[in-house]
Amino acid sequence: MGIRDLLIEVAKTYDPTGKAEKGKPGHELLWAAGDRLRGLLPYGMQAEGHGGEGTAASTPWIEVRNQGEAKTGMNGLYLAYIYATDLRTVTLTLQQGVTAISKGLGTRGSRLFTYIGRRTDQFHQLLPDQMLEGLTDQPDFRPTNGNWRPEAYAHASIGARVYAIDELPSETDLCADLASMRRLLLAARATEHLIVEDFSGSGPTMKLPPDYRHSPVDPRPLDDGLDGFRPKSASEYIAHVAAQRQVRKRDHEKLIAEFGPYVDARGFKPTTEGVHPRDVILRKDGEEWLVEAKVVRKGNVTIASREALSQLFEYSHFHYVEEGRQEPHLLALFSEDVVAYRPYLERHGIASVWQTPDGWRGSDRAVAWGIAARG
Repeated sequence: MGIRDLLIEVAKTYDPTGKAEKGKPGHELLWAAGDRLRGLLPYGMQAEGHGGEGTAASTPWIEVRNQGEAKTGMNGLYLAYIYATDLRTVTLTLQQGVTAISKGLGTRGSRLFTYIGRRTDQFHQLLPDQMLEGLTDQPDFRPTNGNWRPEAYAHASIGARVYAIDELPSETDLCADLASMRRLLLAARATEHLIVEDFSGSGPTMKLPPDYRHSPVDPRPLDDGLDGFRPKSASEYIAHVAAQRQVRKRDHEKLIAEFGPYVDARGFKPTTEGVHPRDVILRKDGEEWLVEAKVVRKGNVTIASREALSQLFEYSHFHYVEEGRQEPHLLALFSEDVVAYRPYLERHGIASVWQTPDGWRGSDRAVAWGIAARG
């Protein structure tokens, strides 16, 4: 069961009346969301479903966060799939924790909605316009009398994608949307400290440095040869994590660093500078290849293939289609052969290349392009 199937099944089975208790199919499904979606979400994310405590929630929701990240549904910023009260739509939204704000204000009424709305407007001023394009400002969760949360969620939404349950996109598109919203979440968290709370006065205010500027979303200089190819260090490095020191290997950067000179020798011009979050861009004879690199962890070719597919589609859409540029060729770069997923990726227009002890091998498209020998 992927994201799409889960969203549909919850909408069909959830009972918003009475108590949130065992034995109700919709609630059981929500509570099992984390297990159902384990390994199926992009970027190592995890899910947790919520259907209320005691009384059933009128707007059930599924929080999505990075693995190991603490729950943030009551405060801070978080991503969630929130259902409207009629269960006909579900919204992927970047939310502000309304519970903590409500407690700070001491109200659940109109003053709360005004306060949250002002805070949302401030995020819109702080975030680059490009990251908010195509998103809904204030989704409609169909509030009912006596229930403040649906309206609070609407005002607290910094950006959202609203899906009709009977017209849900494909699994690939849902994963791409989720990955894109995660980038928005990270950008919002980076600016949240500029908003100063004032629960007893006129409301939240912004304190901006005199030289404050939006960070460029994705500068893309044109490079020739290996001049623009600067993979990060492939050596071991020290990561400080929660009071402990861990030595990790930059396998991802090593894969990219070894691929660059190889493909350059075959007449392609690789670049990694100024293309983030994309891994590598190849150029040859006026054409462009978008490359996503994936290290296969513990032999799990499924996760590596799914992540490569969703990210390639996402980056192709937002960095080419949305900008009116010619769409690139798509290439997934792996640390080992993804076997059965080769034809699956090819069917979606994605070539694959992988590293072997004897050199680089590729799928049919990669061979036709002259990037690798046949695997």
